[in-house]
Amino acid sequence: MKNIGINVNTSKEDYEDKLNYIMSNIYNIDNEVKIVVFKDTLGLDNIKDKKLDAMIVLGGDGTILSTARAISKFQVPILGINIGHLGFLAQVEISHCLPALQALLRNEYEIEERSLLQCTYEEDGIKKLLPALNDIVLSKGTLARIVKYNIYIDNKFYTTFVADGVIISTPTGSTAYSLSAGGPIMYPTLSLFSITPICPHSVGMRTLIIDSKSTVKVQVVRSYESVFLTLDGQEFMEMGHNNFITVSSYPYKCKLIRFNDYDYFDVLRKKITTRTKECGGDLENES
Repeated sequence: MKNIGINVNTSKEDYEDKLNYIMSNIYNIDNEVKIVVFKDTLGLDNIKDKKLDAMIVLGGDGTILSTARAISKFQVPILGINIGHLGFLAQVEISHCLPALQALLRNEYEIEERSLLQCTYEEDGIKKLLPALNDIVLSKGTLARIVKYNIYIDNKFYTTFVADGVIISTPTGSTAYSLSAGGPIMYPTLSLFSITPICPHSVGMRTLIIDSKSTVKVQVVRSYESVFLTLDGQEFMEMGHNNFITVSSYPYKCKLIRFNDYDYFDVLRKKITTRTKECGGDLENES
């Protein structure tokens, strides 16, 4: 491991100190390593010539998501070091990063591949291909008016429903917005997608799980206001009426660096399921 990139979220408190801490630890382990620093994902779409062996992400889940969208096509593995809040995607906390950096530089790690979605959307006659690691969402604006959607799967009509929106999620994104909308938790390395309505008008409209080889077309049939397309909760654009998006599997995988002590179910329990119970309070003691 001779060439390492570091993408740091500059909105995090004391980010410069944390960046210097990571860099000094790397140089203490191997002073011949070349480090390229990126800030807030800028320049990541032009790293092909850098020949990076790995990308360290200093931030939270949002920073990992934006990094994955930018560099998955280059197949550079990502090591997330959490300096944010939840840190579900990051295996390493900065307070315990030294053993991880030592293992990284010794190439003692495994690669976990995560599926991404690809959204095809036409705007002003220009076709755009947009990747997402978590989810692709169509949702209404601020007014309390619902939207009518048509869903097609592999060019076959599936259903029409009226709702606030619809979430198409990867297994990675199943613990994010989709979970809040009532969708299931899917094991992150499965080749599946989920389609979950947001506040549907019909109580019979539920999440559908499909194979990742399928193609989903979502058409906005009727809307009384703007409808927005959102990628990973970070990139968004307004859709025109009677427009549609096509969602399929992205041709590249997101490669996450994992060490021997990584336990998905332990992380899930501590950062998602148990955390949800803590946020809701301990009802058993309320008597």
